[in-house]
Amino acid sequence: MGRPILLDAWERPITSLVIALCSGVWYFLNSKGLGYEEVGVSYAKVVRDREYWRCLTASFSHISPLHLLFNMSSLWSLGVVEQMRGRGEGWGSGWYVRYTLVMLVGTMALVILSYHVLVRMGHERYERVTAVGYSCVVFGWMTVLSVRQPTSSLSLLGYVQLPVNLAPFGSLIFTSIIVPQASFVGHLAGIVVGYAVAWGAFAWMNWWWTGALALALATAVATSLDATTDLFDFPAARRLRSMLIAMMPAGAGGGSRGAFAGVGRKLGGGAPNTMDSNVATKS
Repeated sequence: MGRPILLDAWERPITSLVIALCSGVWYFLNSKGLGYEEVGVSYAKVVRDREYWRCLTASFSHISPLHLLFNMSSLWSLGVVEQMRGRGEGWGSGWYVRYTLVMLVGTMALVILSYHVLVRMGHERYERVTAVGYSCVVFGWMTVLSVRQPTSSLSLLGYVQLPVNLAPFGSLIFTSIIVPQASFVGHLAGIVVGYAVAWGAFAWMNWWWTGALALALATAVATSLDATTDLFDFPAARRLRSMLIAMMPAGAGGGSRGAFAGVGRKLGGGAPNTMDSNVATKS
């Protein structure tokens, strides 16, 4: 008989949690009729409108069920990293958590930087390209395993088996075939950051730095949500905001909206922004 899936899930707690989160977000988005525009990341929305929270929501959001199935089936195979405890530095759930955070932040930063370069080179359509999906992190972990465990294999959609040393670029081709709108820039960013992790560029990433990075990410997301949406528009949040503004040095807040105030409209109110994206991709 095969290995019980619940035992595998117990030994891959972070992988299981991410799959449950992405699946739950997919169900919520589809039940509410929400799409790329509401949760996706684009150069215009992040850089022009300063909606930094999109870098997080886009990573865990999927619109197409096929896109979700591809990413989650690949992620489940990659969760073997969590089961490799006792092999020295570089394996287990703790290591998996630290470098998943690195990939989340690093790949999004690289995607936005790539879009910035492309826009400055005259490719203006990349200013409005909108992407969602956990693929950046998936491709990052594929690359790490391809370097550290080149004899492993990866299952795509439960049917296609790829040697893990070919998985990053093989999956890039496979995804382009089955999901024509897939984000090449996002997948390539995952591969680049994955090689950086595998080759030790982030070996200094201990739990102290992980906590600092997580706190900085949470602060940026919460502040930009407050500045560009009505999510925190309730009495307790307004009182807390007033207290924080009162504690800041004169002029440091840049007005009642603080340093992260965006140029775009707040979600849920106001006139539509003329920079709204009209091109959607999956990452």
